[in-house]
Amino acid sequence: MSTAEAPHIPVLLEEVVAALNPQGGDRIVDATLGAGGYTRRLLDAGATVHAFDRDPDAIAAIRADPAKWPELTSNPPRLVLHPRRFSEMVEGLAEVGVEEVDGIVMDIGVSSMQLDQADRGFAFASDGPLDMRMSQEGFSAADFVNEADEAEIADVLYLYGEERQSRRVARAIVAARPLTTTGELARVVRKALGYRPGAPKDPATRSFQAIRIHVNGELDELDVGLAASERLLRSGGRLAVVTFHSLEDRKVKRFLRDASGAGQTISRHLPQVAPASAPTFELVAKAVRPGEAELAVNPRSRSATLRSAVRTDAPARDTQRSAA
Repeated sequence: MSTAEAPHIPVLLEEVVAALNPQGGDRIVDATLGAGGYTRRLLDAGATVHAFDRDPDAIAAIRADPAKWPELTSNPPRLVLHPRRFSEMVEGLAEVGVEEVDGIVMDIGVSSMQLDQADRGFAFASDGPLDMRMSQEGFSAADFVNEADEAEIADVLYLYGEERQSRRVARAIVAARPLTTTGELARVVRKALGYRPGAPKDPATRSFQAIRIHVNGELDELDVGLAASERLLRSGGRLAVVTFHSLEDRKVKRFLRDASGAGQTISRHLPQVAPASAPTFELVAKAVRPGEAELAVNPRSRSATLRSAVRTDAPARDTQRSAA
């Protein structure tokens, strides 16, 4: 079976479902629909799912298989598709008359479907056009590497790929322009870093990650999506976020720490100060990572981390600040 035909396995599926604890009649947002693995389980539990994805291929694949997704045409529909960014959750739900939900799940980053399709240009396992656009429109990876100046490329590689030799790689990219395929870019990066076949990790991985994050504005999307979850979740509503690298995970950890008040330190040597805002989330579990059984079936889950929390009855923090 080719990678393009291989089944796409939702990461930490059982753990995500447990964190959301879906009940019949719940309204849950799947912020990153992909192949619909989380959505299918949530529907089977009796929930109504509002599924977001900016990739038109993901939306089209669900619509093209009505036998698998009868909830699209049930009365009322229990699966509502939103072909848009998950940072637009508030606006998308408002358009269909939904102001609050019982749960939100986000699976951050590139999907297996996107990685496995060479013509999408996300990976270098198979040569393809240097694209990387999740929405399939706008500024591409080729536009970036061929038009940005050396300093900007170095900054992106360092910030989003944590590439310590970002200046060397950026210099090599500029010298090799124009670059049009994933294979060309990978070869330039490997040569700049002195890669030898057989090394445990291909050094081009960091640069591809960085460029993909930059082209899709992924970290900004995550910031806005997390803030939207605070506004949309009802009291007792549940948030589950799966990330795949440290930059994303640090953002989620920091958001939940600040929203729960866990980041406020109290010293007995200082006067007590009231918190700036009431906690909007309660942390109910530690970070969860895949076990050995899941890793054996799905090696791509190795870097995944699930963080979850429950919404309190406090107003969203921007509302609290406005009231103050």
